[in-house]
Amino acid sequence: MVAIISCNSYSPLAASKWINPTLPTKASTFLTTPKYNSHKHVQCQLQNGQKGRPFSLKECAISIILAAELITGIPSLDAYAANPPLPDLSVLISGPPIKDPGALLRYALPINNKAVREVQKPLEDISESLKIAGVKALDSVERNVRQASRALKQGKTLIISGLAEAKKDRGAELLDKLEVGMEELQRTVEDRNRDAVAPKQKELLQYIGDVEEDMVDGFPYEVPEEYKNMPLLKGRAAVDMKVKVKDNPNLEECVFRIVLDGYNAPVTAGNFVDLVQRHFYDGMEIQRVDGFVVQTGDPDGPAEGFIDPSTEKTRTIPLEIMVDGEKAPVYEATLEELGLYKAQTKLPFNAFGTMAMAREEFENNSASSQIFWLLKESELTPSNANILDGRYAVFGYVTENEDFLADVKVGDVIESIKLVSGLDNLVNPSYKIAG
Repeated sequence: MVAIISCNSYSPLAASKWINPTLPTKASTFLTTPKYNSHKHVQCQLQNGQKGRPFSLKECAISIILAAELITGIPSLDAYAANPPLPDLSVLISGPPIKDPGALLRYALPINNKAVREVQKPLEDISESLKIAGVKALDSVERNVRQASRALKQGKTLIISGLAEAKKDRGAELLDKLEVGMEELQRTVEDRNRDAVAPKQKELLQYIGDVEEDMVDGFPYEVPEEYKNMPLLKGRAAVDMKVKVKDNPNLEECVFRIVLDGYNAPVTAGNFVDLVQRHFYDGMEIQRVDGFVVQTGDPDGPAEGFIDPSTEKTRTIPLEIMVDGEKAPVYEATLEELGLYKAQTKLPFNAFGTMAMAREEFENNSASSQIFWLLKESELTPSNANILDGRYAVFGYVTENEDFLADVKVGDVIESIKLVSGLDNLVNPSYKIAG
């Protein structure tokens, strides 16, 4: 019991009271927060070159998992006690291997082109190969590169045929650059230059991601009638969030690049981009940091969300979750409520810096402006085997400087959030309405 109690303080769901050891809510729960509170490389300004690291929760993981079905008096977990969707402990501990936010975003694209995925996978696997110490890792990297090169030569025609008609020329050009880049990576491996492998891998995966995005021809489905007039992000967008860090001798400020995925969460991502364009978050303090999540978005005053000046009412959005294998998201219900205990979410809580909406604990459609970022620990939050996936709407990932989220604390200030790409994908922008 001691281990279980010690983990309660890391609850991301119960913001004003530590009532839930695993979930984030709004002001009165994990989803809302309490009142206390272009692909360029973006640097964080350090005082002495040190880099922040996430707080470890590994010592609590096994206790949490074993105790999950024994916890009582926690309303948000009642359904889990009745119909526990948890798999074997070994599955919970291991989790799936894809933790890189860039890889998650690439695999989340609405495409079905086996040829390009066969090129992508060995390039992604280089990250695993580099976990081997020293230059010995390069033997495995070389196999990855040869496999990717072979797949590209064999599947190039099929990849080009999968491109949107208007983007075929650009896609073919990107594939040529990819081919040259893999030859350069092969030479890097032959020269035994381990340090140059990861930057080149990142470059090649960027080409792959751009090619895959060029395979998406228009928005792939219709948003339900009741939501189609809301701000919608029909595609991807990126923002830079600049945070001023207080009372930290090692870090003054940091700019976090966040990629928003409107393909899998158009209503949720559209709502956020619309608020960004209204400068809603500029000057707002970080309102919650508990070792599990970083949370903000609760405005000054009694309101717990964004008050739309055109209606003078709080704008809320529905819970929106894309299930892997489905063509459109499910709305207004958790996967647990739908009985989809084994379903995998297209945007899982699998990366450090996963971005999602906070909401009232017992009201699925209460999200408004409060957002949180997960400080990922695999043992506590294995993808698709925890009480976050399928219960909260993920709509993006921090893709640059995500590790520095661990250095952010309550009272640090969001100086600005600026849209750097994807504005053309926003439809029904309410920020353009006078007032």
